Amino acid sequence: MTTTVLGYPRIGPDRELKRASEAYWRGRTTVSELDAVAARLRRGVWETLRDAGVAEIPANTFSYYDHMLDTAVLFDLVPERFRTPAFAGEGREAELRRYFAMARGADDVAPLEMTKWFDTNYHYLVPELAPGRRPRLADPAKPLSEFTQAKGLGIRTHPVIVGPLTFLMLAKPAADAPEGWRPLDLLDDLLGCYAELLARLAAAGAHQVQLDEPILATDDGRAEPVALERAYTRLGELTDRPELFVATYFGSIGTAALDVLKRTGVERIGLDLVAGPESVDEVAAVSGLGGKTLVAGVVDGRNVWRADLPKALSTLGSLLGLADRVVVGTSCSLLHVPIDLDAETDLDPVIRERLAFARQKVDEVVLLGRALSAGDGGIAAELERARTSAPDTAAFVNPRVRARLDALGDSAVRNGHDRRGAAQADEPPLQTTTIGSFPQTPDVRKARADHRAGRIDDAEYTRRMRAEIDRVIKLQEDIGLDILVHGEPERNDMVQYFAERLDGFVTTQKGWVQSYGSRCVRPPILYGDVSRPEAMTVDWITYAQSRTDKPVKGMLTGPVTMLAWSFVRDDQPLGDTARQVALALRDEVSDLERAGIRHIQVDEAALRELLPLRAERHADYLAWAIGSFRLATSGVGDSTRIHTHMCYSEFGRIVGAIEQLDADVTSVEAARSHMELVDDLAEAGYERGIGPGVYDIHSPRVPTADEIESALRDALRAVDPRRLWVNPDCGLKTRRYEEVEPALRNMVEAARRVRADLVG
Repeated sequence: MTTTVLGYPRIGPDRELKRASEAYWRGRTTVSELDAVAARLRRGVWETLRDAGVAEIPANTFSYYDHMLDTAVLFDLVPERFRTPAFAGEGREAELRRYFAMARGADDVAPLEMTKWFDTNYHYLVPELAPGRRPRLADPAKPLSEFTQAKGLGIRTHPVIVGPLTFLMLAKPAADAPEGWRPLDLLDDLLGCYAELLARLAAAGAHQVQLDEPILATDDGRAEPVALERAYTRLGELTDRPELFVATYFGSIGTAALDVLKRTGVERIGLDLVAGPESVDEVAAVSGLGGKTLVAGVVDGRNVWRADLPKALSTLGSLLGLADRVVVGTSCSLLHVPIDLDAETDLDPVIRERLAFARQKVDEVVLLGRALSAGDGGIAAELERARTSAPDTAAFVNPRVRARLDALGDSAVRNGHDRRGAAQADEPPLQTTTIGSFPQTPDVRKARADHRAGRIDDAEYTRRMRAEIDRVIKLQEDIGLDILVHGEPERNDMVQYFAERLDGFVTTQKGWVQSYGSRCVRPPILYGDVSRPEAMTVDWITYAQSRTDKPVKGMLTGPVTMLAWSFVRDDQPLGDTARQVALALRDEVSDLERAGIRHIQVDEAALRELLPLRAERHADYLAWAIGSFRLATSGVGDSTRIHTHMCYSEFGRIVGAIEQLDADVTSVEAARSHMELVDDLAEAGYERGIGPGVYDIHSPRVPTADEIESALRDALRAVDPRRLWVNPDCGLKTRRYEEVEPALRNMVEAARRVRADLVG
């Protein structure tokens, strides 16, 4: 019995990659220094896996920004705007300048669009493809050099590449692509590139290559059996190649896809038995995978709860007769969980006993491999510990919360926009605002750190935070924004801030997870029933409102997003947990309204993100997601405007659900996707306030007033001006004031121009 993991976190135990990348972007370090950090991080991962006893170790899972971007560069699928003289040149410096420009933008060159990786909180960069840009194997240096680096350390690895179907089906047609053309039309050309790459890797000594195909767990992927068969029949028939391991995850892939892969020459098939436990029955339905190795993903790569070892062993046992060989693995890459539980010294021991981070999940994989090799007796002590040490979850139940929810019933989720909208009908068109946060300066971060460490007291902390709020309010008034925000200087993260103030959550010290590029988050852990001991935002918002005559928005994070960006208890349905969070937020909304706040934003950035990958599960999810948002917001009066915000996701599929949320104004990402959302809105007949983002905050470049004006005029094709709001894509926390201030001034100027034309 052998073992593997599908990937491992690449940011480093202390976020070394973040610091090195950001120093390089700011010109404080050299290319060679950045590459040296990357080499140390890769070595650390491989040595960790080797020393833990993992038999089959992945390579090429490292990335300076994103693995989809790496794949686009690998096959020279680079948009023309990044092939200009500004990005010309030879050598590593020029290579990285273009690479990071594709990720972050540069001067007047917009970056690639960014969206969520399936139903996770990881963001990937969306390749832009067109029929005139044929793929070619540009330079296989990255997968080859990483394989060679590990080989030089005496560590045998197998390279990991995004599979051809997943790459093409997650890409989008470029603006100049003909209507009806699909990136999947490039499949045959791309397969030739994969064949060449496989030959190069085989020549370098690679015995196996992992091709990640999570797209097969989606409805779109399941709808392409012909493309799947064409791809892996062709690659499987190659003679000059390593073994092929087709890794699927985030759900089951169905019997049709399994049957196709069974008929091809691929040697290994990986299945996610956590998100797709039905995969065991699907393997049986195709009469097993005779002649193949089955990589069984029985250790959860996406959540932090310790594996149920007896259950995992039972699953593995049921598979032993269905394939020639079974490999114990993770359900997906461990990219999605924190690195090491041992770094957490302050967690409640009762909760800690239930947890496993990436390093501990590796141990679970190895332990299960030992159990299957030597029998249960070889790990009897560990199995007994798993059975007896799990805490009684009844200790995490709050009867008062459950009684309140039962008493409220469905009456708390009534429709309110119609009456609120009528009361707000005379407001001006193209109102300007921001999403919530303003740049977190070193002084702000230092004040929070000092307060947390006890170096300053509550009074001094409040004084510093209020001084920052004063600054933000004054700046917004000077810029000319219509609806202001307090800037959120007191918040480290839009989910963690609330998790620290709600019972039922715990937070970590070093539980960092990559969200995109150098952006890392520490998802809280939701372990029990949720309740609000006291008001969480009212003092800060009311102070901000006291400093201006303009309205200030109250800012909250919605129940779905609290769940999506946390590690959530798995002992009850998600919908039940969402209602508990919503009840706590309902109390906060009521307190804000009583304090005189008339604009309250409840962000549901992750509404689309949590949408199940299979359409057959959408209705159940949307029912509890919409219900929890309404529970949080429906108690307000007619004069209070409810806002919500949604981040990088494809919204076309859920426009109807967005309307059912019953928010008065919805702000969404639209800058990188070139206002595509407005067409979806027009088609759906959307009739509520909408703020399609006109300023991409994930890029350091400052958009001109002309660019923003053009985007607004684009939006007016589908949105009545009295329903169109003007705002950035997202919060401004990660940007600097020297970027934010001119961008917001340009945004207000663009709105002024368009508004003047409407009046005229």
